[in-house]
Amino acid sequence: MKVTLLGTGSPVPMLNRASSGYLVEIGDEMLVFDHGAGAHANFLRAGKRAVDLNTVFFSHLHTDHCLDFPRLVHSRWDQGAGQIPDLNVYAPAYMQRMSDLLFGENGVYHNDLDGRMNSAGSQRVYLNRGGVLPRKRPAPNITALFDGQVIESDNWKVTVRKVFHQPDQIEPYGFRLETNEGVLVYSGDTGQCEGILDLAQDADLLIHMCYFISGTFTADKRQTSSGHLEAARTAAEANVKTLVTTHFTPQMDAHGVRERCISEMAEVYAGRIIWGEDLMEVPLHPGAVPHMG
Repeated sequence: MKVTLLGTGSPVPMLNRASSGYLVEIGDEMLVFDHGAGAHANFLRAGKRAVDLNTVFFSHLHTDHCLDFPRLVHSRWDQGAGQIPDLNVYAPAYMQRMSDLLFGENGVYHNDLDGRMNSAGSQRVYLNRGGVLPRKRPAPNITALFDGQVIESDNWKVTVRKVFHQPDQIEPYGFRLETNEGVLVYSGDTGQCEGILDLAQDADLLIHMCYFISGTFTADKRQTSSGHLEAARTAAEANVKTLVTTHFTPQMDAHGVRERCISEMAEVYAGRIIWGEDLMEVPLHPGAVPHMG
């Protein structure tokens, strides 16, 4: 299993961090978890093509987790020229309406799709790519997520749990991916809750939101997002081997903050801590410390 962080940022625009996106390669198969603003550009920078991706999971439908969904679907549809199946999408139920509004008749991309499907020049390009007329609209295969759902293939199993993030306004999920090589868990956006603890139990790798320095964000009610200490406590309680922090705001890139946070996290959590960066490749299992040269 190979894990690449496509986006380690948040809704706050940052030049050095795309919004949420994670690529997992299992043999010849690719899975993507979330595809926020900038994640698709990093997907391309990682040497990948949309036409080679068949399956994507969305933890929730905040724009910083799904803004590049239209780009992924459109690019895959256009370059695939009808020669590949529609994208398999596992997401909260509202994703179906989003997709219909984007790609359906008189939807957001009607002018673009109408031109590519019906103009003589675009039809010629489509035929040259191996397509057969008439050309169909993009129509992702969307499966609605639910708490406790299990999604399986011959090479992997994904368990879905509802997590705690803006309850009653957003439908949030976390994922546990199991393969023969080990277990990867992705928190999505969440505060501390039973769902993420269940998913993360004894995981080899936990990718967890680390939105702020704990204590600098206060709320009248229970926190629906996690700072550095909340992420560390979840990793410790779940007996996770490696914690990867992500979903940063600019606050987390200020001088000295990384060092402070990792030091404080290490007092709570004894496992390996990786501070996520865009396009970082993260090993599922720790390797030997390299020789100094």
